[in-house]
Amino acid sequence: MTEKEKMLAGEPYDATDPRLVEERRRARDLTHALNETRDAEKELRLSILRELFGGMGEEVWIEPPFFCDYGGNIRLGDRVYFNFNCVVLDCAEVVVGSDVLFGPAVQIYTATHPMEAEVRRAGLESAKPVTIGSDVWVGGGAILLPGVTIGARSVIGAGSVVTRDVPADVFAAGNPCRVIRALGS
Repeated sequence: MTEKEKMLAGEPYDATDPRLVEERRRARDLTHALNETRDAEKELRLSILRELFGGMGEEVWIEPPFFCDYGGNIRLGDRVYFNFNCVVLDCAEVVVGSDVLFGPAVQIYTATHPMEAEVRRAGLESAKPVTIGSDVWVGGGAILLPGVTIGARSVIGAGSVVTRDVPADVFAAGNPCRVIRALGS
């Protein structure tokens, strides 16, 4: 397996692999270009996003600055909105449904590192996908950790740290994030 295949399969991989380094450089160049755009440059911004992401629906809007590792592992549905200063570490797939809102400074992490120091020193890391259902609102400053799924129509409170799956149709908040109450349909 290539290092990229290992990364996408959730296996330990070497992030210093030249192909992965080049793909991250490409994403840095595209996010830099994106972050230099102005609201009036809508078509330019959308063109950059189409080149950056692995898939993107209609009416996606991202407020610069925005940062990601690869971009190609991010798939967005229709009408997805990222507010200012969001970060997506997409070493594994990040799938976002339609009609999803991200507050400012939301961070989505798929990258994880071994608990054993000797393995970390060897430079290996791994990744777990993050999935976000449709009609979700993620409040500002929330952090979504590797491997979590957020069910459709749920709301994640601002500043929450999502360490495990959140079911559909709930309000969840806190550190660690926990279900506070069910939402009406």
